[in-house]
Order: sequence, then structure tokens, then C-alpha cells
Amino acid sequence: MWGCSVYLAATPTLAEGEHVIVISNVYTPNPLDDYKRRWEIATLFGCLKSRGFDMERTHLRDLERLSKLLALLSLAFCWCYRVGEWRAEQKPIRRLKHKRPAYSVFRYGLDYLNELLLKSSERAMNQFNHALGFLLGEQPPPITVPFAMNR
Repeated sequence: MWGCSVYLAATPTLAEGEHVIVISNVYTPNPLDDYKRRWEIATLFGCLKSRGFDMERTHLRDLERLSKLLALLSLAFCWCYRVGEWRAEQKPIRRLKHKRPAYSVFRYGLDYLNELLLKSSERAMNQFNHALGFLLGEQPPPITVPFAMNR
């Protein structure tokens, strides 16, 4: 391509007639796996920044403080993601016309936790306490009473 050697890999997507195409100037045995991993990392940083915790608004420059913040936000990300998975088992994330989820599993969990914290009912606090169990590796029970959520 324009006088440069490139490596090409492609695979069909779930959408009919579409493909993921990866082009690289560096050979790798599994370029699609590498791309998937890179995409996961980019998605994580998006959640830590503009699509979730808004980390850049802290304007931190001190490396030690930034490291501690990143560790805490990484834990919070994992918690929100796990709560989102659990919540999706109870109430699946709706799909848009193009079949993609209306929002991410992370966002589903984050919004659910936010809503629980903003409500002052005993039931909301019980659900929040169950969700806290994920931090301890516990499996919260299924939600037996439907909990209205904006999403």
C-alpha cells in the first residue's frame, strides 16, 4: 500500500455482510486477537474518561496520586461492569433498531448504582448493599421486586 508492506486480516461480523478488517505494518500471528485486546483497552479508557467517570476533569499531574486514582477507578469500573452484567440478567438491555445494545454493560451498571444511591427507599438501599457484595466476590440474589429504572 503506497509502497509499504502491510499485513491484512479480516473476519465477518455478526451484522450480515459486514467485516472487521485489520491492516498493520507489523506482523503478528493473531492480528484480530490483538485488535480485540486493543479495543478493550480503548473502551476501558473511554469509560474512565468521557463515557463514565470523567477522570480528566481532576487535572491531576502528580504520578503517585494519578496512580492511586487509576487503581480506584479500575476497581469502580469492574464493579459497575459486574453490576451491569447482573442487572442485565434480571432485566436485559434493550436493543436498538440496528440490533446493538442501547448502552454498554458498564453504563447499565453505573446508571443503576447511581439511581440506587439517589433513592432513599429501604428497598433501594438493600439493592445497593447486595451490589456491594460484588466487591467481596459474593453473588447477590436475583431482584424479586421489579425496580424501576430510567433505562
